[in-house]
Amino acid sequence: MMKEFLTYETDQDQLKLISTGEWMLGTVLQIEKELLQIPYDKKIVWDVSGISDFDSAGVLLFIDYYERFQKETEVEIVGYTENQKDMYTLLHKHIPKIEPPRKKGMLENLGRRTYEILDEIKSFITFLGHLFYAMFHTFVKPKDIRFKETIYHIHQSGFNALIIIALTSFLVGMVISYQGSVQLAKFGADIFIVDTVAISITRELGPMITAIVIAGRSGSAYTAEIGAMKITEEIAAMRTMGFDPYTFLVLPRIFALMVALPLLIFFADLIGILGGMVAASMQLDISMGLFTQRLYEVLEVKHYLLGMMKGPVFAFLIAAVGCFRGFQVSYNTESVGLHTTASVVNSIFLVIAFDALFSVIFTELGL
Repeated sequence: MMKEFLTYETDQDQLKLISTGEWMLGTVLQIEKELLQIPYDKKIVWDVSGISDFDSAGVLLFIDYYERFQKETEVEIVGYTENQKDMYTLLHKHIPKIEPPRKKGMLENLGRRTYEILDEIKSFITFLGHLFYAMFHTFVKPKDIRFKETIYHIHQSGFNALIIIALTSFLVGMVISYQGSVQLAKFGADIFIVDTVAISITRELGPMITAIVIAGRSGSAYTAEIGAMKITEEIAAMRTMGFDPYTFLVLPRIFALMVALPLLIFFADLIGILGGMVAASMQLDISMGLFTQRLYEVLEVKHYLLGMMKGPVFAFLIAAVGCFRGFQVSYNTESVGLHTTASVVNSIFLVIAFDALFSVIFTELGL
C-alpha cells in the first residue's frame, strides 16, 4: 500500500514498513498522519533505507513510534546508515524519560492534607485580622456602617428563613417529645416530658439546629455571592476605586446575621416547645394547659439566656466562614461550587464544636 512517505506490505507473519522521502521538520506532521494508519498487530520489519534526508525532528518522530510499536509487537529495523544510527543514539540518550506518576503513600497524603489545613488556618487568621481592623474602623467612624445593606441582609437571612426554621424546630420538638415520652411512660413520669423538651430546646437544640440551618442557607449564599463578585472582578474594581471590600461586603453580612440569628433562635425555641406540646398531647394526653403550667415551673430564665448567648457567636462564625470562602474563590465557576460546599461543612463543624465548648464551660461554671 503506497503513501507519500511510507509503504507497507503485509503477509501472514509480518508487516514490512518502508520509509521514503525526507523526514524533516516540515514533513513530520504529514508523516505522523501516515504512521497513525499503520496496523501493528503483527511483527514489523521497518526498512529506513529509502529515507533521502533527515533531521532531529524526523529522528525524534521515528523514536516515538518505534517505542510505541515495541509496546505492542516485535519491531526489527533494517537498512539504516551510520549517520542515522549516530543521530538516533544521540537523541535517544538525551530524551528525558517520562516516568508514570508515583502512587502517593498514606503518610505523604496525610502530610499534604495537614499542610493544606494549616495553610487554610493561616489564611483564615489573616482574614480575621482584616475583619477586626474593619470593625474597629467602623466603630470609630459609625457613619461608615452601611445600615441599608445591613437591613437588607437581616431581611434575607432572618425574615426569609422563618418558614424553614419553624418547620425544622417544630419537627425537632415533636421528635424529642415522642422519643422521651416512650421512656418516661415506663416509669409513670409523663409530666417530666415538659422538662425534657423545654430545657433541651432552649439550651442546646434550638440554637444549634437554627445555626445549622442558617449555615446551609445563608452561609452558602454569602460564599456564592462574594465568589461570583470575585469572578466578575467586581471586588478588584472596588479595591481600584479605593473601597474596602471588608467594610462594604463582609461587615454588613456579619452584623446582619449577628442580629438575625438570636431572633431566629427565640422563634425556634417557641416553635420547638409548641411541637413538643403537640406531641405530648397526642402521646401522653397531657393538655396544653398542664404543659404550660409545668413549663412555668421548670423553665428558668437562665436556660433561655444561655441558649441565646450562643446566637451571636454562631452568627459570627457562619458569616465569617462564608465570606472567607467567598474571597478564596478562584476565577472559574467550578471553584464557586467547591468553596460553597466547604463553607457549609466548615460552618457546621465550627457550630457543633463551639456548642460543645459552651456545654463544657457552662457545666464547669455550674450553670
